[in-house]
Amino acid sequence: MYKVSVVSLGCPKNQVDAEMMLCKLKQAGFEISIEESEADAIIVNTCGFIETAKREAIENIIEAAQYKKEGKCRAVIVTGCLAERYREEILTEIKEADVCVSIGENGNIANIVKDAIEKNAVGNFFADNLKLPLSGERILGGYPFSTYLKIGDGCDNCCTYCAIPKIRGRQRSRTIEDCVKEARRLADMGVTEITVVAQDTTAYGTDIYGKPMLCELLRELCKIEKLHWIRTLYTYPERITDELLDLIRAEKKLVKYIDMPLQHADGEILKRMNRKGDRKSLAELIKRIREKVPGITLRTTLITGFPGETEEQFCSLHEFVKQEKFERLGCFTYSAEEGTIAAEMPGQIDEQTKVDRMELIMESQMTISEEKNKTEMGKTEEVLVEGYDDYIKCYFGRSASMAPEIDGKVFFTSGRALSFGEYVNVKITETLDYDLMGEVV
Repeated sequence: MYKVSVVSLGCPKNQVDAEMMLCKLKQAGFEISIEESEADAIIVNTCGFIETAKREAIENIIEAAQYKKEGKCRAVIVTGCLAERYREEILTEIKEADVCVSIGENGNIANIVKDAIEKNAVGNFFADNLKLPLSGERILGGYPFSTYLKIGDGCDNCCTYCAIPKIRGRQRSRTIEDCVKEARRLADMGVTEITVVAQDTTAYGTDIYGKPMLCELLRELCKIEKLHWIRTLYTYPERITDELLDLIRAEKKLVKYIDMPLQHADGEILKRMNRKGDRKSLAELIKRIREKVPGITLRTTLITGFPGETEEQFCSLHEFVKQEKFERLGCFTYSAEEGTIAAEMPGQIDEQTKVDRMELIMESQMTISEEKNKTEMGKTEEVLVEGYDDYIKCYFGRSASMAPEIDGKVFFTSGRALSFGEYVNVKITETLDYDLMGEVV
């Protein structure tokens, strides 16, 4: 029996793809190993969205190749977005890689790995990205009680800075029945928290139903008795409707949390990004969200240094951040991606200016987060227990206002032994940067 190890990088959507490949490998008789040194083949499931992700992918490919010298590895196989985007260049420029597999070949991964090990088969394996399986059984790679539900792939938004439509193709939604079937299967496996993901979750269903169907899907997911928390990421501001807000307010299982990647607040910059809105309309949307769903947690992501961004436009963005006081915010420097419209735009900004602007945003957000955290002092929050930290001798987990992997943690003590995956009430007693501390009550 051959052993295979999988290193998955990038976003939750890529993680789901990796978990489906793991299941196909196991069903084909492979043993899944978490130790790369013991693996006969190592799969690096890559992200290729921005330059930093590409560098991380290449570093992991080179690290995996070391096990061909030091371990028993016979093949390094590259999958995911980098493989889809640069399949020709990978094998010619990264000599450590043996096989490059496009996302359309994910369903054939077991045969590809077997041939790579037994026949020393090398080269590119390519199929149209529309052949990427959207559903299938998975071997969960993270916590057994919390995972992602990928409801579609690809994107029709065509933001000028983004390579995803070139990599993943047009939007393809799964049916409501298929999504609910998987969610029920996950719940039966012990999953109690599901995070709904796609490139644009608010556009879900438009390709197969002729209109957005996220609300209909969420209503069906809420009927699954064993699910406790359901959250949705990647909701686009122009598609956040009153219907969605009313649903989030009314349904107990839907956590009061909205993730909407705004990217900027200046109308001219947003127009050049091929996105809608301006500072005024976005401020009105945020006001409406907070009025409709009291106590909601708002998360966004921003980009600094987009081509042509003036000091005045950046200052407007900075003031917007300080004015709106998002509970959660991430900021990234613009990355000029090959084949995108923005990469050819005039007014490309030097890297140091991008970084300086990003750091100013994050400094302000740190102050906002500290202020927000202070308001939590003395409150009791429901927390999902994720683990125990032996170093500081306390449990850790997340409240409903914290999305997995991207937000902070709650660290807390308990007078009784707790089970991982349990939900407990924690009284907040201290704050620490983006994290909270407390005790079970």
